[in-house]
Amino acid sequence: MNYAASSEQCLNRILQSLDLSFLSQRDGKVFRDRLRCHFDELFKRYIEVYGHQYDCYYHLSQLVMALAQGIKKRSGKLKQLDKARSHDKQLWFKQANQVGMACYVDLMGPTLKELKNKIPYFKTLGITYLHLMPLYDSPKGDSDGGYAVSDYRKVNPCLGNMKDLESLANTLQDAGINLVLDFVFNHTSDEHRWAQAALSGDSTYQDYYYLFEDREIPDQYEHHLREIFPQVRRGSFTWNETLKKWVWTTFNSFQWDLNYSNPAVFNAITEEMLFLANIGCAALRLDALAFIWKQMGTDCENQPKAHTLIQAFKCCLQIAAPAVVFKSEAIVHPDEVLKYIHSNECQLSYNPLLMALIWNSLATRKTRLLTTSMQKSFTIPHDCTWVNYVRCHDDIGWTFDDSVAQQLGINPYDHRHFLNQFFTGRFVGSFANGVPFAENPSNGDCRVCGSLASLCGLEGAIAENNHNEIELAINRILLVHGVIFSIGGIPLLYSGDELGLLNDYSYRDNPAQAHDDRWVNRIAVTPEHIADIDSPLHADDSLHRQVQKRVFNGLRELLRIRKSQPLLGAAHTHILTTNNQHCFVYCRTDESGQKILAICNFSEQKQSIKLSNFNVFTDTESEDLLTCTTVNNHQELVLSGYQQCWLIGN
Repeated sequence: MNYAASSEQCLNRILQSLDLSFLSQRDGKVFRDRLRCHFDELFKRYIEVYGHQYDCYYHLSQLVMALAQGIKKRSGKLKQLDKARSHDKQLWFKQANQVGMACYVDLMGPTLKELKNKIPYFKTLGITYLHLMPLYDSPKGDSDGGYAVSDYRKVNPCLGNMKDLESLANTLQDAGINLVLDFVFNHTSDEHRWAQAALSGDSTYQDYYYLFEDREIPDQYEHHLREIFPQVRRGSFTWNETLKKWVWTTFNSFQWDLNYSNPAVFNAITEEMLFLANIGCAALRLDALAFIWKQMGTDCENQPKAHTLIQAFKCCLQIAAPAVVFKSEAIVHPDEVLKYIHSNECQLSYNPLLMALIWNSLATRKTRLLTTSMQKSFTIPHDCTWVNYVRCHDDIGWTFDDSVAQQLGINPYDHRHFLNQFFTGRFVGSFANGVPFAENPSNGDCRVCGSLASLCGLEGAIAENNHNEIELAINRILLVHGVIFSIGGIPLLYSGDELGLLNDYSYRDNPAQAHDDRWVNRIAVTPEHIADIDSPLHADDSLHRQVQKRVFNGLRELLRIRKSQPLLGAAHTHILTTNNQHCFVYCRTDESGQKILAICNFSEQKQSIKLSNFNVFTDTESEDLLTCTTVNNHQELVLSGYQQCWLIGN
């Protein structure tokens, strides 16, 4: 098939058949120019997935109309941003001034209006990228933390309304803070109007989901599927008594998977995507993107057509809202994570491998697995960037590459068991206070939950009033953040971590949350936490308040240094091999040849390292940006427990 000729002919016919007179002359020209630029790629992908269907042309023409409507509804301010970022060769997300925070509105606001009042707090810390966790209308009680969406166009009434969100987005943009929203596109809640129409017997909307009259086909799929929440229910299908059918529900029984083999679903979700883009966000986080395509005989994760669909969605954005980029949320095998990172898919991506192996290095005090894994998997296309994090709203899964572990003589199964034991406090000598999550009753496997501070040992140290352990815990907190601040990419703080907040066990008394241990690290940041963060330390401050201020001020200083060094933004990262198994070392290099050498000691013991072994600097001396001291590049560098150095030189 000659795609170029066919797509051009198809586009001409579509444009001739559609009435686009609702577009202004300027918007009409912009729309047609972008269509000419991107339609060929959209056509290829749409035909690949839906070309065998008799009504493909109809759905494609309807999609073009939806894109035109998306441009019409886009504000003048956002259209200006589209133009500016389309010509931005520097790429905003590659710059050293980008620092992110993720938060739940109700745990930081607690409403959208009140969250707007927190903008000075964000700016005090240096935040330029704010990711709001799901804030859409969702079922009361358990809604999987908001990831069961009942209406993409309605804010959860507890948080405010859509006008409040639009006002916040506008104010954030004026403050130089990029807004990031979730795009939950693998499933809807069973209360969504599409699901409700399906429940009422509407066959059109029943085709929006995967429904089966008996277990024959589900059983064939189930043979290859993994269980996501085995502690909640077994399997990936739920019997619906109203429909008298089995519904595909990968996650929870109230989250119905969307059927992307139906082009009407792709078009409908595109309209929801453009609505979210037009609120004023700079990026959309693609939730559960690995699961969107189902293929019999596979595990229905990371299928080739999942990539095709994401690329088609990206084409739609480039036509209707090109200032918006996608962020990948693929907590899968490291090799699969990399496949989503490309300018035609997701230009931003969470880095779950770095996250998991930072914790691994804290537990083992060794960096071999971290170093070798990053040498294999850290490099991504130059026009993309990592979103590096140490904790998030979710659990920690040990997603390292088994083949890399085995290469280093590590038994992957036994090592994951050790990490689970260590971070749930079951391992003798552990400093961590974590909670097991999704513990599989069949094999005992689990994942780990807990606030960053509690996992770093601060909870136990404060409980015991052990000042030496408190110092070690604070140093761990600063160390792990120092890595994500300097290694390359956008560092993403999870709200509460900047204050060293400890596990919140009150969820166990809430019937809607008690079954989901992830709520232990979904912690409210109260006005009291924020009120006196800049006030001097006083002798009568509680121990925990003193620690909170120290953590906040320590992170703020690290971020100040990060933002002062363009090298910590758009520069190349080289992960270096060291003969000291307790140290993690990497070098940032820009086009002029200037370099920053980062050395991180993951042990509480002093470690020495010979800088000349790395052959990084030609000059005799370098400067440690963190201590403002001069370092002799030909002598051994001695680091105290959990110390890091950022050495700059030529």
